[in-house]
Amino acid sequence: MKKFKFNEAELVTDSVCEQVVQAYGYGFLDYPVPKFNAPITPRENVLRMYAGKRPFWTPNLNCDFNFIQPEVMPDAKARNKGGLDWFGIEWKYEELSGAAMVKPGTRRLSDICNWKEELIWPDLDAIDWAADYEANFKPYVDPDKASLFVIVNGCFERLADLTSFEDTFCYLLEEPEEVVALFDKFTDFHIKLMSIAKKYYHADIITYHDDMGTQINSFMSEKTFRDVIAPHSKKLVDAAHKMGLYVNYHSCGHVENLLDAYIDCGFDSWEGQDTANNITAVVDRYQGKIGTFSAFDVGQDEEIMREILSKRITEQGKFGKFIAWPFSEDLDIEKKSNEELYRISRQYFEKEVN
Repeated sequence: MKKFKFNEAELVTDSVCEQVVQAYGYGFLDYPVPKFNAPITPRENVLRMYAGKRPFWTPNLNCDFNFIQPEVMPDAKARNKGGLDWFGIEWKYEELSGAAMVKPGTRRLSDICNWKEELIWPDLDAIDWAADYEANFKPYVDPDKASLFVIVNGCFERLADLTSFEDTFCYLLEEPEEVVALFDKFTDFHIKLMSIAKKYYHADIITYHDDMGTQINSFMSEKTFRDVIAPHSKKLVDAAHKMGLYVNYHSCGHVENLLDAYIDCGFDSWEGQDTANNITAVVDRYQGKIGTFSAFDVGQDEEIMREILSKRITEQGKFGKFIAWPFSEDLDIEKKSNEELYRISRQYFEKEVN
């Protein structure tokens, strides 16, 4: 492949994305983002990275993705704004955190052994997905960007939401057969939802949520994860790959001890929690076997912002499989960080891409 040496002219453009699709109830990004005169499209660059090739620059969630979470999915609306989710769990929106949590005292499933009798399964065919895409996404989705479709409430989180975290931990150990049966049903549901994401929303990547830890440790041992969670995760990822989708595993908490299992499940990238894990150590340990996806604060000073970006790119992006999501309380600094992330990473990778 021909080398494409970085040129400052790549940053000189009047072309912008006025409304950038964002998930998690945000609607659109708070500002338009530039469309740089890059040697390839952002989508081509993202897919190149996921395929194990060196990217031309570090993919940036603010600029390079259509971030899709349709609110015709009750899960999305409940998690973003409160209300009832797909399984009748009530969520309450909290102004202070800007997010929703299960309303205290809510319990939708009396006991894991009663799931076949008590749970009502949503009919995915009852939703007019095509109409939702045409009305709410088609006018804004940029075909030159990678489309990332968000599925919240993985198997573990869903069971905890239906019952309680305390009971869920007990079920993993005391009722493994019922847990496995329920998780298999959940997985089939998510596989069908992924096929909808691919067919109607033209997804390239699925972000699949299932938090697995607290700030200081994982919820379970690696053995328990492999015994109870991993078979369903692998089934989901295998199905996604057959559809031509990549899977980004959003899994918060201190879960470094589970990364070997995540890799064996086939996850293409891990969206981990920077404040609970040593992401740089993970990158050094696995050297591109799994990508990393990080949201991080670039501060409120231009020089500090550039230092933070350079450090992230050289330490966490050195093997190529790294997606950045820079943010700042200073909107001008955040907007500037998008340009600087492109500039610094283009210069870093230009000697690597050939």
